[in-house]
Amino acid sequence: MKRFRKHFCFNRTNIVCLASVALVIFFTTENSYASEPILITISDRMSDVIFDGRWTFKAEWKNSSLETLSYLDKTEIQLRTAHHGNFIFVFVDFVSDTHLNKGSDRVLVCFDTKNDKTSKSGSDDYCFMSVLGRNTPMTFQGGSPFALNGHFKKIPNPEGLIGIGAVSDENDRYSKIPHPSYEFRIPTDLVGRSNNYGFYVGVFDSQFNKVYSWPPEIFVDRPFQIPSPSTWEDLVSPDNSLPEFEWHLLILLPGLIFVIFVTKLKN
Repeated sequence: MKRFRKHFCFNRTNIVCLASVALVIFFTTENSYASEPILITISDRMSDVIFDGRWTFKAEWKNSSLETLSYLDKTEIQLRTAHHGNFIFVFVDFVSDTHLNKGSDRVLVCFDTKNDKTSKSGSDDYCFMSVLGRNTPMTFQGGSPFALNGHFKKIPNPEGLIGIGAVSDENDRYSKIPHPSYEFRIPTDLVGRSNNYGFYVGVFDSQFNKVYSWPPEIFVDRPFQIPSPSTWEDLVSPDNSLPEFEWHLLILLPGLIFVIFVTKLKN
C-alpha cells in the first residue's frame, strides 16, 4: 500500500490521488467486458437435437460449449456452440427478452471462414439469419459491390442449413419465463472446416430497437446492419477437433505407431 501511495500520491493532493485510483478501477471494470474467443467443442450428442428453435428436452444442448454474454444494462444471452460431422451447431438463448415480437426479433450469426479480418467483407464471409416465429433462415455472403449492408448479399440457403426462431417453454435451462431462442445447424460444406473462424453474433430486440452484439464492443444501429469482419472476434476449436480426422488417417495411425515402436526397439 505504501508503494501504491508513492507512485500515485507523491507530491499530490488527496483529491488527485483518489481520482487516479478511480480511473484505474474504471478502466479495469470496462476491460472486464472485453470479449475473448468463443471456444467450440465436438459433441456427437448434437445428432439428438430436435430443431424446433427451443431447448426441447433436459439434456438437448447440455454437451456443447457455453458462453454467457452479459451487457452493461443487465441483458443476458446464453450462447452455445458445438460441431459434429458436417455441421456447426449454434444455440442463442435471449434470456432477458420477455417481449415476444414474432417476425421482428431476430439473430444474425456470421463466420469469417479465412479469419483474415478484412475491413470489407469478401466471398469467404457468411452470415445466417433466423427470425422469431419462422423456420426458414436466410443466408448472406460477402463480396457484394454495394456497401449498404456491409457488402453482403442474400444467396440461396445451402443444403442442410437449419435456422429456427421460437419462444422458449418450461424445458428451457436458464429461465421459465417465455423468451426468444434460436437454433442453427450450419453446414461445413459452405463455411469449411477450421480451428479458428472469425465470428460475430447480433441479437436484435425489436421492442427497444436495439442490437446486442458479440463482440460487445461492436455498435450496430440498424437491425440488418452487418459490421466489418475486421471487428469480429474468434471462434476457436482448442483441441483442433473441428477439422476432424479423415478416415484414411485413422487407418494409417496404428501402422505409424507400430513403425515408431519398432524403430525405438532397434535403437
